[in-house]
Amino acid sequence: MRKYIIFVLALLAIPMLSFAGGVEDDPLLATVILDKLEMRTADGSNPIEWDAEGWIGKDLNKFWFKTEGEYRDQKIEKAEFQALYSRAIDPNWDLQVGARKDTYQEPGKPDRNWLALGFKGLAPYEFDIDTALFLGEDGRTALRFKTEYEILLMQKLVLVPELEMDLFGKDDPATKTGSGLSETELGLRLRYEIKREFAPYIGVNWSKLYGKTADYAKEEGADYDDVQFIMGVRFWF
Repeated sequence: MRKYIIFVLALLAIPMLSFAGGVEDDPLLATVILDKLEMRTADGSNPIEWDAEGWIGKDLNKFWFKTEGEYRDQKIEKAEFQALYSRAIDPNWDLQVGARKDTYQEPGKPDRNWLALGFKGLAPYEFDIDTALFLGEDGRTALRFKTEYEILLMQKLVLVPELEMDLFGKDDPATKTGSGLSETELGLRLRYEIKREFAPYIGVNWSKLYGKTADYAKEEGADYDDVQFIMGVRFWF
């Protein structure tokens, strides 16, 4: 699988070579957004979770990176990294293709490598959509759907409901993941934008596991239906 990911990343680099020859009215730009850096209340501990993304490129072609994960008990429990080539196919939508890597610190849980194909953009009524299909080793497949919506309550006060769903094509006992709908997360965050680029927030998050994934959690005595209160900060530059 690694050689295929290396091959894909090499292909992604080809469109990026065109950036250097662009005209002045299409400059090379970059953005990094730490969308979530938050502490959650969970089963007696306070894990820290992050969700960040960024890009560098021009109007039509960009290189994107995405990462999310969890820090608990003085170590990174799990982390995900994506490297993607993004091509604008519409004023509101990008087609993204690249590679994803999942890493785990728990003994016995192997890393997982995936090819990624997805769409990111704004749906009607300003819903922010990020969805992707992942193809892994040994016939593994996964589908992720994420959406959020910003509600401006006051000039600097923003309420953000969001939904994330993860589905898998087959059971993966090594990573304690079941086939079908595996997990959903519903979140509600209220942030105060001290500046547009910097906003602390509070909120609540409800996560639920399903099917075989829930069974694996029950066997380990872990939560499979959990409501967490959260406190964090969002910033970008």
